[in-house]
Amino acid sequence: MHHVGVLALDGVVPFELGIPARNFNAARDGDGKPLYSVTTCSLDGGPVRTDADYDLAVSHDASLLATVDTVVVPPSHRLGAIREEGRLPGPLRDALAAIRPGTRIVAICTGTYVLAAAGLLDGRPATTHWREADRLQRMFTTTRIDPGVLYVDDGDILTSAGVAAGIDLCLHIVRLDHGSHVANEVARSCVVPPWRDGGQAQYIRRPVPAPSDGSTAATRAWAAQHLAEPLTLSGLAAHANMSVRTFSRRFRDEAGSTPGQWLTRQRVDLARHFLETTDWPVDLVALRSGLGTGASLRQHLRTAIGVSPQAYRRTFRSGPGGRSPDAGNSGKRTAAFPGGKA
Repeated sequence: MHHVGVLALDGVVPFELGIPARNFNAARDGDGKPLYSVTTCSLDGGPVRTDADYDLAVSHDASLLATVDTVVVPPSHRLGAIREEGRLPGPLRDALAAIRPGTRIVAICTGTYVLAAAGLLDGRPATTHWREADRLQRMFTTTRIDPGVLYVDDGDILTSAGVAAGIDLCLHIVRLDHGSHVANEVARSCVVPPWRDGGQAQYIRRPVPAPSDGSTAATRAWAAQHLAEPLTLSGLAAHANMSVRTFSRRFRDEAGSTPGQWLTRQRVDLARHFLETTDWPVDLVALRSGLGTGASLRQHLRTAIGVSPQAYRRTFRSGPGGRSPDAGNSGKRTAAFPGGKA
């Protein structure tokens, strides 16, 4: 069983603190047995003040972090010198230094400040809540902060944007470890969408379209059910009863990408599902997912996650853990596959 340790710092945000336990504890194997255990700790094992009107009783101190397989640092609204000066208090610095090499380390929202101040993000890509991105980048100039994405997977270090993006990141981790079927069951249990790609745009403050402007949501939902069919920009615009120009602009505002980029991502996701859950030949997977040919599927999958269809299928057919011995060694990319895209 994979052991997850969650570090609750003073001023922790209760919602994000609860995300790892709620998601990982819902992950079960085919026999209904839990795949993760989650333990929460504070630096000294004592109660933790939250940013709400209550404290939390915690039974473990930060020595726990030296024993777990994954460490999660949720956000705090009382980071003090960490956020102001990029400096870690001694006890926190010591606790992070004791984490074993090879341990997966995850930060949600402003938890990214903690990893950056510890030097764990030097030269690496990362993200945080869009409101904090500019400040974080100014403080830690060697870290490559992407303010637009929901999460960044850089192998053994993963970071997410704010609030609900922590759910997306935890589901992504479950998907990496155990495949889409288990992650989808976790999402169903938590009553959340099973998939939002890490590269999807954060909901950064933008002018809100007037109510009369309409939305592309219904057309996106329709297109997602017809991915195997030829879908053109003009056809999508007609479905939405908009001009191509208006539809393209509205689509980018709402989905964070062009219609073509969105369709490709949806089709690649569908192809990944088929590779995990069927024995169909690659050409049939490509046809049923709307990517056309096996060659096209190979190109798009390698671009998206850095592996071939055969390698991807082997990864999720290799045993209870869902990962082959060499999974995750295909390089580092933002947002999607073990260590090298996810």
